[in-house]
Amino acid sequence: MSAKHFPLEPIEKASLDELRALQLKRLQATLAHAYAHSPVYKAKFDAAGVHPGDCRTLADLARFPFTTKQDLRGSYPFGMFAVPRDQVARIHASSGTTGKPTVVGYTRKDIDTWAGVVARSIRAAGARPGDMVHISYGYGLFTGGLGAHYGAEKLGLTVVPFGGGQTERQIQLIQDFKPDIIMVTPSYLLAVCDEVERAGLDPKSTSLRLGIFGAEPWTNEMRQAIEARMGIDAVDIYGLSEVMGPGVASECVETKDGPTIWEDHFYPEIIDPDTGAVLPDGASGELVFTSLTKEALPIIRYRTRDLTRLLPGTARTMRRMEKITGRSDDMMIIRGVNVFPTQIEELILKRAELSPHYQCLLLREGPLDSLKVAIETAPGVSPDSTEARAAARLLQHEIKVFIGSSVEIELKGEGGIERSVGKARRVVDLRGK
Repeated sequence: MSAKHFPLEPIEKASLDELRALQLKRLQATLAHAYAHSPVYKAKFDAAGVHPGDCRTLADLARFPFTTKQDLRGSYPFGMFAVPRDQVARIHASSGTTGKPTVVGYTRKDIDTWAGVVARSIRAAGARPGDMVHISYGYGLFTGGLGAHYGAEKLGLTVVPFGGGQTERQIQLIQDFKPDIIMVTPSYLLAVCDEVERAGLDPKSTSLRLGIFGAEPWTNEMRQAIEARMGIDAVDIYGLSEVMGPGVASECVETKDGPTIWEDHFYPEIIDPDTGAVLPDGASGELVFTSLTKEALPIIRYRTRDLTRLLPGTARTMRRMEKITGRSDDMMIIRGVNVFPTQIEELILKRAELSPHYQCLLLREGPLDSLKVAIETAPGVSPDSTEARAAARLLQHEIKVFIGSSVEIELKGEGGIERSVGKARRVVDLRGK
């Protein structure tokens, strides 16, 4: 395999002044396009007393109203589109598990822009000319599979469009086709690793060199566990359908220090989740995105609910965001203590007797909420064994000390936690059942 690398695009190394000038020009055009062509945005801007002409600097964006998931659901299916329906080349949608799905549309130019930022992401993650990419993200209305597919093709790579599920067959084709890269959720990769080991094989023996993981929060501890188990580089790709899909940001393999935001297409802000006030770079809060180049569905100040902070660029001029390890809507409040699943995951991964397969079960005892953490023991370790029970007691103690919440630990044998072929279901609310 050639060790040649793809060249960077000029904008990735442009000066900050050049980048900010481009952002302002594109922001002003996006605000004008949304106001002129999306009745929803015209009504929102008018209600807030702002006009696209009021945006003279990037800081002026803070004067404009937020967009939320409820705005998209309230205009279901196509009410927020800013082009005629016959100019929409493709439609994607969220799963809609908590109500109506959020529907997003793309013009042909949007599809090309999306493919370009995903291609840039795959290149930044360490792809080389001639690589083969095995895609295990789901295809269909979910943006993961087709987003990854078009980006890999635009980069000129060989694509294996497998999708989710059929784990044994995926492993067989990975052995036969010998791909260099896999794109998948980190939780499903763990299921692949388990199946490889059940077949008596070493996950390090595959041809894979690079894993590009997204669609769910995952910790640096999970990265280290995956890299040690598979002998690959594990890199984070970030996106969400409302803003574009995968490829809004991606880690660079040379630094692995949080996803670089492709700021020439997506303008980030961090806000206080309670007050909506814009916070300075370096402060932790909720991530907000404004699209700068989208036609069919321009998105203005979209509240992602992802919690992170903005950091200076390292491998690229553009800013990075700290790895997403929690969402405000994933946060559990247990007797006054804020608890995120990834905090628990971090502690689980320190215990060799336990596996990374776990779920947080929210229960109600009388008037009070309680939390049970169900975890599989590591392969070959019985849930009833002395070492497993000792690991559970230690985990329970560390959750109390480091997170501040008392929890019950339930140990399960191999296969006791449901496997996901898409996003992992980390929190199960049983309080009303």
